[in-house]
Amino acid sequence: MDKKLVITGMGAVTPIGIGVDEYWNNLMSCKTGIDYIQNIDTDELPIKFAGEIRDFNPKDYMPRKKSTEMDRFMQLAYVAAGEAIAEVEIDPYRTGIIVGTALNGIGTITQTERSYMTSALKRVGPRFLPKSLGNVCASQIAIEHNIHGPSMTLNTACASGGDAITLSALMLQAGFADMMVAVGAESGTEPILIQSLAAAQALSANNEDPQHACRPFDRERDGFVLGEGAGAVVIETEEHAKARGAKIYAELAGCGNNTDAYHPVTPRPDGEGEILCMQQAIAMAGIQPSDIGYINTHGTATLKGDVAETEAVKAVFGDAAKDLVLNSTKSATGHMMGAGGITEVITCIRSMETGMIAATLNLDNLDPQCDLNYVSKITAKRFDYAMSNAFGFGGQNSSIIVGAYKE
Repeated sequence: MDKKLVITGMGAVTPIGIGVDEYWNNLMSCKTGIDYIQNIDTDELPIKFAGEIRDFNPKDYMPRKKSTEMDRFMQLAYVAAGEAIAEVEIDPYRTGIIVGTALNGIGTITQTERSYMTSALKRVGPRFLPKSLGNVCASQIAIEHNIHGPSMTLNTACASGGDAITLSALMLQAGFADMMVAVGAESGTEPILIQSLAAAQALSANNEDPQHACRPFDRERDGFVLGEGAGAVVIETEEHAKARGAKIYAELAGCGNNTDAYHPVTPRPDGEGEILCMQQAIAMAGIQPSDIGYINTHGTATLKGDVAETEAVKAVFGDAAKDLVLNSTKSATGHMMGAGGITEVITCIRSMETGMIAATLNLDNLDPQCDLNYVSKITAKRFDYAMSNAFGFGGQNSSIIVGAYKE
C-alpha cells in the first residue's frame, strides 16, 4: 500500500457478547452463543437453533423512535459502529462509511409480508422501505455521527464484512477520506431463510444438541449454524492517526478480493479463487506467507467448504502451513455472514495483542482431510501478522491481513 493504514477503533455485537471486551472475554472462556431460537416460532421449522443475540434491547442503546425506524440488522450495526466511533474524533467531511451486509432488511421484509397476508386490512406502514434497504443502515450511522464523506453499501454475501474493509482501504488510498468506518451486520434468523438453507442441506440439523452443533473441521460436522451480529472498525491513514495522537490497535497490512466464477453456492474444488485471494492480500502486505502466524478461517463447518479452505491454505503457505495456528470462531457465534468478516478481524487483532488464540469449539475428531493445526483449545502464540478469511456464496472471496503496529 502507498499509505500505511491503521485501525484505531473497534466495535462488536455478537451472540457471545455486546462490546469488544465482552465478546473477547467470552470467546476466551469458550462460551457458545448457539442455542434454541427464541425470536421466532420454530414449531414448523426443520432447524430450531441459531446464534442469536439474547437480551438485546435496542432501547438500551438508542432512542425508542430511532429503534422503530431500523431493521434489527441496522440496530446491531448502529451499536457496533457507535462503540468503534466513540474511540476516535470525526472530521465530518473527511470521514466515510462502508457497510457490508448479505441479507439487508430481510427481517422487515418477511415480517411485513406475513402481517400483510394475514391481516384483514391490507396496509403497509411508511417505514417499510427505509427499514428494508441495505444502504439506510449507513445513512442512520452517518446521521448519528455527522459523517459526510463517502458512503457505500456492499452486498457480497459472507464476504461483505471483509470487503467493507477492503473498499474502505481503497477509499483511503485514493484520497477520498482520511478516516473510514467499515461495518458488517446481519440478522436473518427468519423462517424462509431457514427453510431454504435446510432444503439445500447447508445447515446443521443437530436439534438434539444445539450447543455442540457447529463443528468446523470435525469429522462429524453436518453444516453451518446461522448467527447474527455486527462488527465495526475505524481505519485511517497513519499520518492522520498520528497527527491527532490516536491509539493504534493494528496496521491494516493487506486485502484480497476476487471471485471464483464457478458456481452460485459451491466453492471451486481446486480452491483457485481462495488461493489467489490470499496471495493477493499477502502481496499487498509486502510479506512472505511464513510471516503470518495465525489464520481465523472462514470455517463454517460445511463438508466441502472446510476441505476446500484447508487445501487452499496448504497451496498458499506450502511448508510454512505446518507452523500456522488456525481456528474458526464461528463455532462459538454461528455464521454471522456479513458481520463475521469484521468481528473475525477484531478477533485477529485481540489475538495479536494478547498472544492468545481462541479454541475451535466442538472440534473433537479432526477430519483427516483438514490436516492443519486447527486448535481445539485456547493456544498461546506470539506473532506479528494474522489473516482473516471470508468466502461467500457466489464465489465471493475476501482475505484481510492485520499486523502489529510499528512506526
